[in-house]
Amino acid sequence: MIDARFHLRYDGFTLDVQLALPGRGVTALFGPSGSGKTTVLRCLAGLETPSEGHLRVAGETWLDTSRGVTLPTHRRPIGYVFQEASLFPHLDVRANLAFGLKRIARAERRVRLEEAAAMLGIGHLLDRAPDRLSGGERQRVGIARALLTSPRLLLMDEPLAALDTQRKQEILPYLQRLHDELDIPVVYVTHSPDEVARLADHLVLLEDGGVLASGTIGDLLSRVDLPPAMGDDASVVVDGVVTHYDPAYQLVTVALPGSTSTFRVVRPPMVIGQRARLVVMARDVSISLTPQQDGSILNVLPVTVAEVAPGASTAQRLLRLDADGTPLLARITQYSCDRLALAPGMRAWAQVKAVSLLA
Repeated sequence: MIDARFHLRYDGFTLDVQLALPGRGVTALFGPSGSGKTTVLRCLAGLETPSEGHLRVAGETWLDTSRGVTLPTHRRPIGYVFQEASLFPHLDVRANLAFGLKRIARAERRVRLEEAAAMLGIGHLLDRAPDRLSGGERQRVGIARALLTSPRLLLMDEPLAALDTQRKQEILPYLQRLHDELDIPVVYVTHSPDEVARLADHLVLLEDGGVLASGTIGDLLSRVDLPPAMGDDASVVVDGVVTHYDPAYQLVTVALPGSTSTFRVVRPPMVIGQRARLVVMARDVSISLTPQQDGSILNVLPVTVAEVAPGASTAQRLLRLDADGTPLLARITQYSCDRLALAPGMRAWAQVKAVSLLA
């Protein structure tokens, strides 16, 4: 558990946040530029000292201004990943990783170099110089180096911001692997809704130096009164279980939690019983009053309209749907909403293309 309060004043900006973050998984700090994301991260790292506040990580006090306690950065068991990997150019990858390892006494090391290299897929790069690595490879080495400090808290400040789209897609699976395999809490700063949806368990929305909302990713992304729902990338996250794989059509069937409903998604093979996270974009969900059985759309789920809210423009409406306990969002036109006379409490059918789901 991470319990923090930071009050910090600059010219023209005040940070005043109260945070209660889970002790494992990925917490995303999300908000527009200038909302305070990186400042919060720097306070967690000890690179900024609030005028008032406290920080307790797993019961250990790192900061308490009322008692004059301030643990310096070098004594905080953290790993810090910046936008740029900042590798030592005169050392090969193995030596760069060993630098992180040497910071920790042998008896306190919880991550081996070989483990970190395997987790980030860089075992074949150990003898290369940094100038012979792609941007995505350099960042993976930087993350591995941070892990080799055996941190009790991993801080990541927009680690994909300096990468192009291709490199981002290259590194995201490795970040997802860290999410699944690491028993280290991660605080992840980003302004990318896609990264939030694919990586985060917990979400903190920041605005003008304060906390707008904080909670599980499933609860916050499905709220139509918060900024993420207004963006073009508005989505919800569905954590289900793989129940079937059809190799002929490369279709994975994912059961929704506590429900008989399922999603089918096109993707490479997955193991039966494996946990699967699906990202369902609001723009990819359409509504029908009757189940369509003669169309090309594979995912047709019974839903209840929970809420009808204004969209990003007067020509749109945003629907919050309940699919047997799983929240979904649908962005439709005002015309369609009026034509179908959609209102809270109505039963309907949500349709989602299998090729549009992100798994």
